[in-house]
Amino acid sequence: MFCYQCQETSKNEGCTVRGVCGKTADVANLQDLLMFLCKGISHYTVRLRGLGIEIPQINRFITDSLFMTITNANFDKSRFITRILMAYEMRNAAKERLIAAGGSVEGITFDGAFWTGETEEEMAEKALEVGILACDNEDIRSLRELTTYGLKGMAAYAEHAFNLGQEQDTIYAFTQRALVAVTDDSLSADELTALALETGKYGVEVMALLDQANTSSYGHPEITKVNLGVRNNPGILISGHDLKDMEELLKQTEGTGVDIYTHSEMLPANYYPAFKKYDHFVGNYGSSWWHQTEDFENFNGVILFTTNCIVPPKKSSTYGDRVYTTGASGFEGFKHIGDRKEGQPKDFSAMIEHAKKCASPKEIETGEITGGFAHNQVITLADKVVDAVKTGAIRKFFVMAGCDGRVKGRNYYTEFAERLPKDTVILTAGCAKYRYNKLPLGDINGIPRVLDAGQCNDSYSLVRIALALKEAFGLNDLNDLPIAYNIAWYEQKAVIVLLALLFLGVKNIHLGPTLPAFLSPNVVNVLVNNFGIAGITEVDEDMKVMLSA
Repeated sequence: MFCYQCQETSKNEGCTVRGVCGKTADVANLQDLLMFLCKGISHYTVRLRGLGIEIPQINRFITDSLFMTITNANFDKSRFITRILMAYEMRNAAKERLIAAGGSVEGITFDGAFWTGETEEEMAEKALEVGILACDNEDIRSLRELTTYGLKGMAAYAEHAFNLGQEQDTIYAFTQRALVAVTDDSLSADELTALALETGKYGVEVMALLDQANTSSYGHPEITKVNLGVRNNPGILISGHDLKDMEELLKQTEGTGVDIYTHSEMLPANYYPAFKKYDHFVGNYGSSWWHQTEDFENFNGVILFTTNCIVPPKKSSTYGDRVYTTGASGFEGFKHIGDRKEGQPKDFSAMIEHAKKCASPKEIETGEITGGFAHNQVITLADKVVDAVKTGAIRKFFVMAGCDGRVKGRNYYTEFAERLPKDTVILTAGCAKYRYNKLPLGDINGIPRVLDAGQCNDSYSLVRIALALKEAFGLNDLNDLPIAYNIAWYEQKAVIVLLALLFLGVKNIHLGPTLPAFLSPNVVNVLVNNFGIAGITEVDEDMKVMLSA
């Protein structure tokens, strides 16, 4: 195997035996093969689209497949084998449709457009040929993977939007066009750089789409104090990002005596008005995704993964039989809840019955944390915020969004937040906030010094807030705002957020705790020279630079 799509990749070079995430070599290689076949399918769908023909089933299949291959989403080998066999059917159907419509297949030479190997052995052998290292040129490979990982992040957001009844054909069209482009050996490094930035453009579009889907379904997030304690009822702990799953679970557990708690990236569900009506929705339990092995042991009840952020359980763990997955997530040994059928909700009944037999959660903390500062809420405070800046009460905003992770170097972000001057405010989204959202940082004239906009999915809110401030101050350039960017990344959803910011023209972003291993030295130089991208060093030194910018 070879995989370097996440921040924790081995030695910041690449995982070659087993993923640091726990992904086995056979699963990693099957993911490569599935990606290869999605590129092959796209060679046909791009031509079909040129004839005015959309195949919604294929659009959804490619989106779901990309989502399944992001870090920590799915470790289930059998699911990928099934998916690969489905890919053959999708590809052949697209080819036949193209021919029947009078289109031409001439010139399609990409191997993924016609290779078929039905046995597991054939799949394994082919997978070794089509992985990341199949491209010899380091810079071309780097740029191709930069776009590919951005597409994976886009797919995650697109799937959440689709689950809430929102989709956009232009996003599907770009995804498939880009998948074809990253197989085109004639494209230069400059053309691939332009493609990566174009991916950022569609990243903005898909984040706006998801924001519309979430807020039209559940209302705009409100400033909310979230309970961190527990009750005496048995519970279900819901993790991941999918709000549709959250809604259906709350409805199906109403009146059952089972309480619902959020974990990690599902914390922002507490901010939505539509979910507050449920008396059995208790609050948040535990911390960010990588603490789950301890959190799940202590919780005692059933756990539901709606998306990525799975950590393989330790051999000594006792909670494995209490974990369920759904959607793109999966892990061998965890029970899986199937997709919705014919417009009906998912069936969580078996999981709910299981939860009723479990002990109540062990209390691991008490108190509250405050969140709900998405764009609509912050814009209503715009006059107060602008006045605080003009009077000098707020000197600077620090966007500290992105991902949390296990490496010791991420203590940097806690220390950075602790040492920030008291006239600064942190804007955050994503699980990176768990590094500082429980610190007693206080407020400025009633404005909390940590403004949590929500999930990594809600990074669009930070863009909207910045644009609103630009307008309020009468500025022409986002980079003239008193905002510094100190962003932590982990996986591919952070990649699409980065590309979206670059597309919007944001410069001088500090990215850590390490720069991505998939960026070659020459590609890093392009990002440094054109956008001022930088890594992180020491807290005090970086703070000095960012405060003076």
